[in-house]
Amino acid sequence: MAGINEYIILSCILFGLGTIGFLTRRNALILFMSVELMLNSINLMLVAFSQTRADMGGQVMVLFIFAVAAAEVAVGLAILICLFKHARSVDINKFNVLKW
Repeated sequence: MAGINEYIILSCILFGLGTIGFLTRRNALILFMSVELMLNSINLMLVAFSQTRADMGGQVMVLFIFAVAAAEVAVGLAILICLFKHARSVDINKFNVLKW
């Protein structure tokens, strides 16, 4: 059985990979996936702490984070589809169509 330290290390590695992906990539789909990876690493840590403390509060918080993440994906992909129809690219450097 893995202890809390292994979960913390795994969560930190996943969050770091998501941060690196978010800061270095210019593809909007990769940015969305990186944000989801960061959110899931936070969920992993919340569940690990919840399990260690025998408290359901962390797991309830994970459900709320999943709901927010699902809404973020739905709205973000809708915006991305509209921008792709206009700009014919998913490169965020070319998304200057939102400027006035």
